Amino acid sequence: MRVLRWMALLMVAVANPAFAQKAPLSEALHDLAPSGTLRAAINFGNSVLAQKGPDGAPRGVSVDLATELATRLGVPVTLVPFEAAGKVFEGAKAGVWDVGFMAIEPVRAAEITFTAPYVIIEGTYMVRRDSPFTDVGDVDKPNIKIAVGLGSAYDLYLTRTIKSAELLRAKTGGGSAMIEMFIADHLDVAAGVRQQLDAYAKDHPEMRVMPGHFQEIRQAMGMPRVEGQPRAAGAAYLADFVEEMKTSGFVAEALKRSGQVAQVPPAGK
Repeated sequence: MRVLRWMALLMVAVANPAFAQKAPLSEALHDLAPSGTLRAAINFGNSVLAQKGPDGAPRGVSVDLATELATRLGVPVTLVPFEAAGKVFEGAKAGVWDVGFMAIEPVRAAEITFTAPYVIIEGTYMVRRDSPFTDVGDVDKPNIKIAVGLGSAYDLYLTRTIKSAELLRAKTGGGSAMIEMFIADHLDVAAGVRQQLDAYAKDHPEMRVMPGHFQEIRQAMGMPRVEGQPRAAGAAYLADFVEEMKTSGFVAEALKRSGQVAQVPPAGK
């Protein structure tokens, strides 16, 4: 009988890989919410992911995802606000949040275990309307100064790829800090998330946003590593959660509710 029972369980696991791989909820819960409350980092520096409502309360796709995850885990959620992605990353190392919403970047991957992306947005440039630059490839030239947000995904990417231009980093403030520095210091170019730059240029006709992009920013959910190691049960649960939220239409509906437009990648991408 023991042999037959073992063979039956083995057949179920082989026939259904998800059954064999899915982490028990208790193990995932211990990894994702060890205190009994899910602490979710919310980045107001990226308006596609999070915004402040009329009453100042956080809203947006990242808030909706955090709330849904907590509901499934059966725990309360605490939203931990940050004004920039770089601050979120610092918070991971300090252990002040359990799950976060950030762009996948090699520098961050050493400290954070990422899921597949749930949203893809573009990093691009804004210039003054009379600027000679018409294409993102025109910008990387000597004596050109580019404003970026310190520690942002596009800062990390441009730090790796820019050869001749100079990057100047806005160290304080939210996602608009690089725009403020671009204007105040009379810089040549502002780098940022397309939606945010488009919104600014719409209200400031003296500015224009370039049609192309220098980077596709893959926004994902992530959890801090422990001594450089992933927490396997929580990471597996979170990865499955994100795939379901994409395929079910949850992410697309959350973006629509918050008035944001972004690409939702297919499952497994």
